[in-house]
Amino acid sequence: MSKIIHQTPDYWAQAIRELAHSDAVMKGLIQRYPESVMTSRGQPFYTLVRSVVGQQISVRAADSIWARLLVLCPRLTPRVILKQEIAQLRSVGLSERKAQYLHAVAQFFLDHKIPHTGDRYWAQRSDQEIIAELSGIHGIGSWTAEMFLMFTLLRPNVFPVDDIGLLRGLEKAYHTNQRLTPKQARQVYFERFSPWASVATWYLWRSLDPVEVQY
Repeated sequence: MSKIIHQTPDYWAQAIRELAHSDAVMKGLIQRYPESVMTSRGQPFYTLVRSVVGQQISVRAADSIWARLLVLCPRLTPRVILKQEIAQLRSVGLSERKAQYLHAVAQFFLDHKIPHTGDRYWAQRSDQEIIAELSGIHGIGSWTAEMFLMFTLLRPNVFPVDDIGLLRGLEKAYHTNQRLTPKQARQVYFERFSPWASVATWYLWRSLDPVEVQY
């Protein structure tokens, strides 16, 4: 089983200081969760596979499927995933479509000769370039690419407005549960939180769930 490398963003202390100074609500969230911090495994393939598993299902359901996948594939690499038939991947609780997505992610890593650990391949690419490239993989959309930017590359200014948890967090913290659209969230809050939108997103998620989000 892959083990989390507790790599934390070198900008975290500056980010929470500046967010707390500029936004009273964010200050309250930061003070409420003083030990919370985003971490990276430093394992791009692992994170993308984990993100696919978690698409459109609850955290609890995703964790259950993930545990069974790691039993099936204790050494999670592109070649190991491609050796699994679709039926084998489905046996751990994945849909046929998600099983196909995992094969597509694995093939992408092999075709581009990308190490399944480390981030050198991505280092010179902008957030938008990475989103565009990953979105070309079957089954990977902008949300999954944004999770990759946050949880593998630790990019500081990602604001995944299509994430339902982020929207609910904003509504709870700023709008007394009045519904927000993704467009409204971006227009009102992205500039407000920049250049630390990833950090603000992390605390808004944390306000909704007792378990820290990890990929």
